[in-house]
Order: sequence, then structure tokens, then C-alpha cells
Amino acid sequence: MSQSRHVPVMLQRCLDLLAPALQEPGAVVVDCTLGLGGHSEALLERFPEARLVALDRDKEALRLSGERLAPHGERATLVHAVYDELPEVLDRLGVPRVQGVLFDLGVSSMQLDEADRGFAYAQDAPLDMRMDQSTGMSAAEVLNTYPPGELVRILRAYGEEKQAKRIVSAVVREREKEPFTNSARLVELIRAALPQAAKRTGGNPAKRTFQALRIEVNGELSVLERAIPAAVEALAVGGRIAVLSYQSLEDRLVKQVLAAGAANTAPPGLPVVPERYAPRLKLLTRGAELPTEEEIAENRRAAPARLRGAERIRESVG
Repeated sequence: MSQSRHVPVMLQRCLDLLAPALQEPGAVVVDCTLGLGGHSEALLERFPEARLVALDRDKEALRLSGERLAPHGERATLVHAVYDELPEVLDRLGVPRVQGVLFDLGVSSMQLDEADRGFAYAQDAPLDMRMDQSTGMSAAEVLNTYPPGELVRILRAYGEEKQAKRIVSAVVREREKEPFTNSARLVELIRAALPQAAKRTGGNPAKRTFQALRIEVNGELSVLERAIPAAVEALAVGGRIAVLSYQSLEDRLVKQVLAAGAANTAPPGLPVVPERYAPRLKLLTRGAELPTEEEIAENRRAAPARLRGAERIRESVG
């Protein structure tokens, strides 16, 4: 697939947000979601004194990005890891603190564009959805084996799907006749299960179910719950984090972690706030920043993006 097709979302804004922390020689920036390497390449080009550590759980992404980032030689270290493994990765590399961290939580364009991975509902493909295909359960296994109550919970919690019960009862009925293997059959089933009114709103009716399955298969929210606090902890004082999310569940989680770090946690009424209660973070975005209309016109995948950033302003005190 051609890499020119992949336009990194809100690229300039991410670079500007991280810039004040990455000017010094020897600064380390971590790209927690390497994908096709668009953000990583831009970081290496814009900050010639910085070192990059980039993580991805997808071996194919690492291979393609490795080719793309090869001209930067030793400055780029690519690691096969899930982003909640950041503390272990930094430990292995002997990097105690970093100056910048970037997360782009969108499913990589590569995974959406490679039909045989089963992420997209627009084309028929095996229902896999694993970002790392060497491990874990596929989406088909989840659909075929999970108890109905658990499937309903997943569609509601991760897909915000109001019609979860209807969809799941249809899935359970169908899987008894024949297990699910491909995406087209699931898309058809969802179309048939939904009432007319539900089909008229918000794009492809299968979108929410596919999102929910993808999050479950990859453990995305539980990984993110561990990863964002770990990334904040890895920042040196003056270090900055930027996070791009694409759905409300992720954005809410990021917002909570950053807001908690920026809060004064002292009991009310203290005349002087002891150091341990003072904020560790300063928020760099007012709420979540959105892509410009021009960017959305050029790259429709940018439309749902939400960017949040924060700066580490002091060490944690016991």
C-alpha cells in the first residue's frame, strides 16, 4: 500500500504542542502509536537534536515504518510493544525520563486499508481485528463464544450502541446455525436487526458494533487506562504529552487522567498548600482541540479527532 495515502492527523498542532520540550540536544520523544510512521518521521525532521522511541503492537506497521525511518539511523528506536508497556520499554533502553510523548489513538490507516484484517465494515473480510495478529482472540471468536449478556455489555460500553440487545439476540440466533467468520454477514445481520429509525442516523449502522469488537479484541480501553498515567509518570519536569483520540470513551479517559494531574488535591482551608497536593501537570489545551475545517476537507479521517495536551510541572512527591 502506498504511504502517501496516510496523512497524519493534526500533525502541525501536535508538533507545536511538543516543541518547547524537544529543543534541547538529547531530548527523548516517544511515539506510542507508530503506525505508518507519519508522526514519527515529522518529529525526527522537526527536532534534529531529539531521539525517538516508537512503539507498535503491529509487526507489519513496524516493518513498514522501519523502512520509512531508516534514513534517521540511530536516532530512531522501534519497539514491538503495546503502549501500556512503556515503563518496561524505557527501563530496557536505560531511559529514566522523557521530554515528549505522543499518542494517536486512531486505528492506523494501514489496518483500515488492508482488507484482510477485518477492521472495516465497508468490505467483506475475515473478522479478525487483532492489531497484533500473533496473539489473542479474534473478533469472530468473541462473537461466536461470548455469553449474550457479555456481548450486550461490550456493545453498550464500547460502541455506545443503543440497540445492543436486538443485535446480540440476532447474533446468538445466527451463530447457532453457523459460526461467524466474515464481516459482510455481520453487517447484513445488523442492518436487518435495527429498526428503521436507527438506520437513518449516523452513517453505517455497523460502525458502533465494529468499534466495540475492536476495543474488546485489543483490550484498548484497559490498555489506555494504564498507558496514559504511565506516560505522564515517564515525563521529566518540563516534558509534554499530546494525545489524539477519536471517540468519546477514549477522550473522556484521557481528560480524566490529565485533569487529575492538573488538580490541586489539598483539603480545603489550608493556608499554604503542601507540595504533595500541588498540581503535577499544567493543561496546554482548553478542553479538547478539534481539527480545522480545511484539514477535515483534506482528510476525512481527521473529523472525529480530539487533541489534548499537558506539561509536567513538578515531580511526584510521596
